[in-house]
Amino acid sequence: MSSEAFDQRIGALQDDGIAPAVALPAREGLLVDASCRALDIAASAVLLVVLAPLFALIALLIRLDTRGPVLFRQQRIGRDREPFVANKFRTMHHGAAHDRHREFVLGLIHGKHPAQGDSSAPYYKMMSDPRVTAFGRLLRRSSLDELPQLWNVLCGEMSLVGPRPPIPYEVEHYPPHWFDRFAVKPGITGLWQVSGRSEVALEDMVRLDVEYAHRRSLRFNLWILLRTLPAVLGAKGAW
Repeated sequence: MSSEAFDQRIGALQDDGIAPAVALPAREGLLVDASCRALDIAASAVLLVVLAPLFALIALLIRLDTRGPVLFRQQRIGRDREPFVANKFRTMHHGAAHDRHREFVLGLIHGKHPAQGDSSAPYYKMMSDPRVTAFGRLLRRSSLDELPQLWNVLCGEMSLVGPRPPIPYEVEHYPPHWFDRFAVKPGITGLWQVSGRSEVALEDMVRLDVEYAHRRSLRFNLWILLRTLPAVLGAKGAW
């Protein structure tokens, strides 16, 4: 979907009183924005330089694993529902269809809880996704596929900490109480990532995103960042 079509869809929802306008949380202000942005610029710039050899190694291994580009670039929805292109290391077979994922996620949004393996919990991600490559599974489990989003952080489209950036077709079906998550920039990590990652149900994930939007501060961001590494190393909820 184009950004123009998406804007028209959201505008129609607002006209009908279905999708509320994004309201900034009470604690949001210039000082919080400035301090969090300073942290984003400093950390992302340093990490892009320091991790350059790792980027090169991952790029080589992706090329050796399957044919296709190194990066997967996809339109996502950011702060104030502004669309942007998010970057990730490609973890799926090039050209894989996204129909199954769309059906899966929209089912969760509408209250359907498809069983996955031995679990019937409404986890956000598909546990067995045939689109994912062998090396892609390793990248996803270690969260290394998210590293190119440091460039999105440096460019100001994302933050180190924030809600997960959703795909436009998800947002089209959001209930009204989910829209507060767009009051802040999406992040590479966030409150839901340190609270169980993919083992968190979709409704709970959005609740955590909204909670973060209302509590956002430099101190809270640092608290989440300090808990991100243990969560990633523990690999709980990662697949």
